[in-house]
Amino acid sequence: MMLGLEGAGITVRQGAEGEILEPAFNHGVKLVSMGFLIDKDQPVIWRGPMLNGVIRQFLYQVSWGDLDYLIVDMPPGTGDAQLTLAQAVPMAGAVIVTTPQSVALSDSRRGLKMFQQLGVPVLGIVENMSYFIPPDSPDRQYDIFGSAGGEKTAQELDVPLLGCVPLEIPLREGGDRGVPIVVADPDCASARALRAIAEQIAAKVSVAALT
Repeated sequence: MMLGLEGAGITVRQGAEGEILEPAFNHGVKLVSMGFLIDKDQPVIWRGPMLNGVIRQFLYQVSWGDLDYLIVDMPPGTGDAQLTLAQAVPMAGAVIVTTPQSVALSDSRRGLKMFQQLGVPVLGIVENMSYFIPPDSPDRQYDIFGSAGGEKTAQELDVPLLGCVPLEIPLREGGDRGVPIVVADPDCASARALRAIAEQIAAKVSVAALT
């Protein structure tokens, strides 16, 4: 939905080693998702072995071609999905995304520690929904979920704070319409924050590749 691909599908073809998935494509991004393979309202109720198989299929049986980056959006927590991914493929690093309130930060800290224990570099923390910018007063901001939670956690755990993404109505609207905010309104505060975060992550991955 957020990439404007709701209702789209992916092509499955037979390859030398079995089924090969052709990823969907929009806004310069290739994508595979369980959403393409199940009905709209069908829940995914899977135990570890089934989840393990799908993650490996998405990694190794998709015709990705040449990529700049392969980004895997993980569910929160420290479950089978994270463990399978860490064991299935060498990762350049993990980015921990949180919101400022304490209950979210508690889960994020556990996820961060899990990746560190598995030997996955933690590139940093991103604080999402950091503050709200009202459309009628763009010079004001409201810390509706608390403030500085991501910064405090980054300092305590000695990892970088990569950036704080504000909550804006156009950001939500773009997600619902399938047009990313960096495309729909590249000069707004949230788009600028996302670009700055992406630049930092790209720089860290490039340095890691050189070393």
